[in-house]
Amino acid sequence: MPVDATFAATAIAACVATLIMGLYANYPIAMAPGMGLNAFFTYSVVIGMKLPWQTALGAVFISGLVFFLLTVTKVREWIMEGVPEVLRISIGVGIGLFIAFIGLQNGGLVVANPDTIVMLGNMKSASVIVTVFGLIVTGFFMAKKVRGGLLIGILITTFFSMLMGYSPLPTGITSFVSFQNPFSAIAPVMGQLNIKAAFDYGLISILFAFTFVDLFDNIGTLLGVSRKAGLLDENGNLPGAGKALMADSIGTMFGAAMGTPTVTSYIESAAGVLEGGKSGLTAVIVAVLFAVSLVFAPLIGFIPGTATAPVLILVGVLMMSEVVNIKFDDFTDAFPAFMTIIMMPLTYSIAQGLAFGFMSYTIIKLITGKHKENNAVTYTMTVLFIIHFIIGA
Repeated sequence: MPVDATFAATAIAACVATLIMGLYANYPIAMAPGMGLNAFFTYSVVIGMKLPWQTALGAVFISGLVFFLLTVTKVREWIMEGVPEVLRISIGVGIGLFIAFIGLQNGGLVVANPDTIVMLGNMKSASVIVTVFGLIVTGFFMAKKVRGGLLIGILITTFFSMLMGYSPLPTGITSFVSFQNPFSAIAPVMGQLNIKAAFDYGLISILFAFTFVDLFDNIGTLLGVSRKAGLLDENGNLPGAGKALMADSIGTMFGAAMGTPTVTSYIESAAGVLEGGKSGLTAVIVAVLFAVSLVFAPLIGFIPGTATAPVLILVGVLMMSEVVNIKFDDFTDAFPAFMTIIMMPLTYSIAQGLAFGFMSYTIIKLITGKHKENNAVTYTMTVLFIIHFIIGA
């Protein structure tokens, strides 16, 4: 898929979906194509199964339609309300670890190793030095409770990166502004989805994977981030969750039409929440900035991953605070909590972490005589997760 076109499609889809979330659902949650689903779309569906990307986009659109039907029938709300309290807490903690893990990777502090899977990066490298500098500066702002400290930290770290020679210096006006018409840029991918081909191919397992993973990625993110923002009610439920889920389903269908994989709530929304975002105004601002990114795409390229990595690590620190509310003296709570938390970063998926959390919760409660703590949702989801793994999704 053409790079410029997919960049424009991503920005436009994210802008529209996030705007719906802000104006319709009134929650401080930003939306964009999910990175895990991007990888599944690319490596499993298009490259692995040798399907045209147009057909894969058709499958994404169909999954969005399934989301829409599940939302209208309130099935997704039923699932959200049936998530046990210990898993609700664990989701936020797991997301914190996941975000921190991504930050450590982006900053070069954690790198791949064929023997041990991961290892410490080169502490003398420019990327690590810039990241550590950013951690110190941004950490100082957070400790002092400076409003906008995360954003200020990113900007200062970016300038430091330029001084280190790790990031390029601007060379002219074209270093800041793109003069390309975004609507002409998106043309090669917009409206290219092939729904008929997706139906003809019979993409049951692929549709199941797209629908299943996004369903729980979205539920996990909504519950985890909303809990941190203090938006859940006294029963631990998200008021008006149906509107937030509707934004997700519409965003997915719109994104497929624009030329992007599944659009979902994304975990970096926690950064906005931790800066004080409590309402849809936060999402509206993010949507506007997504639109602005179409014009200032070159400028965005000057901000290296090492400048945003410290923010992700520090957000992870704050998301971990909920771990104190888990009853570790009750093993039937501690075990599923641990599985939820540890499997999110290690499988690189919120949905898979939640899958292990649900299965371990349901089974440990069942075999220890605490089956009354299970409900229709825990039993149903455990069965579906088992099916999910059996079919190899």
